[in-house]
Amino acid sequence: MTHPTPQRIAAEVAKRRTFAIISHPDAGKTTLTEKLLLAGGAIQLAGEVKARKSLRHARSDWMRVEQERGISVTSSVMRFEYADRTVNLLDTPGHEDFSEDTYRTLTAVDSVMMVIDVAKGVEERTDKLMQVCRMRNTPVLTFINKLDREGKEPLDLLEEIEQRLGIRCAPLLWPVGTGQRFQGAYGLHSGILHRWLRTPDGRKQEDVKIALDDPRLAGLVGADEARLLRDEAELVTGAADPFDVEAYLAGRQTPVFWGSAVQNFGVRELLSAFVEFAPPPGPRQAVERSVTPTEPAFSGFVFKIQANMDKAHRDRIAFVRICSGRYQHGMKVRHHRLGRDMAINNATVFLAQARESVDEAWPGDIVGIYNHGTVKIGDTFSEKEPLKFTGIPHFAPDLFRRFILLNPMKGKALTKGLSQLAEEGAVQLFVPQAGGGYILGAVGQLQFDVILSRLKDEYGVEGQFEAVSYSTARWVEAADSKAMEAFKTKARNNLAEDGEGKLTYLADSIWSLRRVEEANPEIRFLTTQELA
Repeated sequence: MTHPTPQRIAAEVAKRRTFAIISHPDAGKTTLTEKLLLAGGAIQLAGEVKARKSLRHARSDWMRVEQERGISVTSSVMRFEYADRTVNLLDTPGHEDFSEDTYRTLTAVDSVMMVIDVAKGVEERTDKLMQVCRMRNTPVLTFINKLDREGKEPLDLLEEIEQRLGIRCAPLLWPVGTGQRFQGAYGLHSGILHRWLRTPDGRKQEDVKIALDDPRLAGLVGADEARLLRDEAELVTGAADPFDVEAYLAGRQTPVFWGSAVQNFGVRELLSAFVEFAPPPGPRQAVERSVTPTEPAFSGFVFKIQANMDKAHRDRIAFVRICSGRYQHGMKVRHHRLGRDMAINNATVFLAQARESVDEAWPGDIVGIYNHGTVKIGDTFSEKEPLKFTGIPHFAPDLFRRFILLNPMKGKALTKGLSQLAEEGAVQLFVPQAGGGYILGAVGQLQFDVILSRLKDEYGVEGQFEAVSYSTARWVEAADSKAMEAFKTKARNNLAEDGEGKLTYLADSIWSLRRVEEANPEIRFLTTQELA
């Protein structure tokens, strides 16, 4: 297959912006996602995600359990065009019980947009996600949301972000009042006042180019708000570091925007700045070497599997982040874990649940390929050269339940459902060597609730969970095969195989695990596992 010229690849790479939105639950992440799609022309009406070339409709929260509970429990991928850029937006679960899905999604993006509630400030989930971003020096852009509600003082919020998250703030927009006094926001660099007007016909935004020392400012926002804006702007420009693109790209500084996603205020300014400053796709580290996006040969890795996005066809889709070269319809790639070639004939791009076939895609793009049970999270595809991209984690679960099937006639459907859901990473599946049915492992309780709902809704399987004594798990390895065989005999009642067939020790407590580790120094007990 003919490779595109280096100039063509470089031009396509420069157009791409691939990012994830992160936040604590209820900070307004999904609402902001919707308004970004609205600004990008990917949807026509708020409350509805409508693909421009599809008659199917979906929201970014497309599962029934998401819609019933009002939460995001799985990552969604959405692609749209804005200002001559191709934007790949990944909306991640906000709830901490689905942190594994979020962590894996962060391996597939080049930057992050962080959403903070103006009233609540930095919350625990945001703190944890920022730790992951800092590990990778991921560029972070901040949107402080719900400006139309009463909240913390803006200067106090900046100080909180800097102290708790360890990143310097560079405000590019500054609020003009909050809550009942909300008047809009002022561009500290652009000199544009973005007024929020309440009119008899509704609410609208009006942009006025005006200097802070212009006496007309008081007539636009009121004397008190004009005075406060001038004072705060002087303080923040004097105390905060000026915006430095290089510091942002290195993950040391975050540009800060203020607005209200539900009112669709400040979103366009946020998106315009994002496509201007956010990085295009960069190099990706593989075991063998670093892979640059402008290389002519195709490469990509799987960071997510999703079953039953289209329940009518019981499909399984593997989400592939393209790292180099160009995808072309029908191309053959090497599936390195299996050691064989495969043709990709029907790759798709996403707008939440809706999909469109795509004839070509470039580094930074996320494409879906149909998976018939041979593709797993962490798999690498490339054109012949053996590659294995790194950093796609699997974490040892903390909660365990045994699944009890209510209708024994549904045993085959249960096996299929649990294996596919485990394949997604929605839950971890363990089969004890001593028997006793399926043990499910999760990071949080809500994962078990979602599994029950999805088994019933997508596979027609009803069941319930019962408690087990296990409280932690470790994958086990040993260089000495005799030592491993002896350990397997001795610890049989606590050993299981996970969904990948890897041997796992299920411990009753951390203390009992410590005793087993001390008694078996030749065995390695692992808290994380590289997928594939």
